[in-house]
Amino acid sequence: MNFVYEKFSLIRSRPLSGSMLLTLLGLGLSGSAIGLDVMGNRVFSLQSLFLPFIVSALVASGLGFWVIPMLQRLKAGQVIREDGPQEHLKKAGTPTMGGIFFVPVGVGIALFWSRFNLDVLGVSTLTLAYLFIGWLDDWQILRQKSNKGISPRMKLGLQIIFAALFCVWMLFHNPVISTSIAFPLGLVLPLGFLFWLLAGFVLVAESNATNITDGVDGLMGGLGAIGFLALGEAVALKSPELMIFCASMSGACLGFVSHNRNPARVFMGDTGSLALGGALGAIGLLTNNLWVLLLISGIFLIETLSVIAQVGYYKATKNPDGVGKRLFKMAPFHHHLELSGWKETQVVGTFYLINSILAVLGILTIRG
Repeated sequence: MNFVYEKFSLIRSRPLSGSMLLTLLGLGLSGSAIGLDVMGNRVFSLQSLFLPFIVSALVASGLGFWVIPMLQRLKAGQVIREDGPQEHLKKAGTPTMGGIFFVPVGVGIALFWSRFNLDVLGVSTLTLAYLFIGWLDDWQILRQKSNKGISPRMKLGLQIIFAALFCVWMLFHNPVISTSIAFPLGLVLPLGFLFWLLAGFVLVAESNATNITDGVDGLMGGLGAIGFLALGEAVALKSPELMIFCASMSGACLGFVSHNRNPARVFMGDTGSLALGGALGAIGLLTNNLWVLLLISGIFLIETLSVIAQVGYYKATKNPDGVGKRLFKMAPFHHHLELSGWKETQVVGTFYLINSILAVLGILTIRG
């Protein structure tokens, strides 16, 4: 515990630069992928974590040098909230919709590497479907030059429709799929029909949670890279093909962070964040690893709960004039930390560290 405390203290007192965080993230992920491959006897195999990971990272990073200038020419600049941290106002005009280049890279490499395995094809389809929802929202924001994209009802409706279609595909793809939830220590919770309601909720909730978390340079990209790599190891024995998908998406996220690190040259937008959440949720469901998914999504859960608590507390404390009190200075929680004096890189570095610990716990849960 002293080691963890020292790391938190170091990040808090001496914030790292965006370049340093990228370097540490890249080295940490690469070393972890190689180490996990060694332990899994996959070092010289095409079905490994490291090879698709590093290929996706290089391709996504390289593609960014071509796509980002194109987004700038299309005037796809981000519209910044005026009520947010003042430091963010200088980011106005930074290209958004970055998800259009790194998510397809991860999906494409995974499909090719897995020889278009049906599980990978199903997850990839849902990932691209959620990317489409995000793109539609981002495009409307840019077209209207405001923070309002498609209506919340339409956005949620599309998420539910694609989630339902994925659940139907799961049922026909594997008619004997387990409708029980596996927990550590051999505990199993049978849900029956309720499993499908939970499945739809997981897909919608996970995609919205990653969408909420995206808001600081390098944050969601790095957390996604860590989460996908951990989930890849968790599903390695059950589905080597989905392990390849996870490794490819992890690498694609790292390649994106090479352009999104502080100060960011591009944002992923809803185009990327919704797709990442959908992909994580789909893999967790398809492999019955919802417990591991919950662990590696710990930061996303905290961010989401902070928004729910903020809205609920504001409504509960409304005075006769209709004005309520705020539980946090601003939600989601990363903005509260910024308004409390934290630098962006301090927030990102701390969240990376927490998510890495949760990722290790998730892997140990599977192996235990």
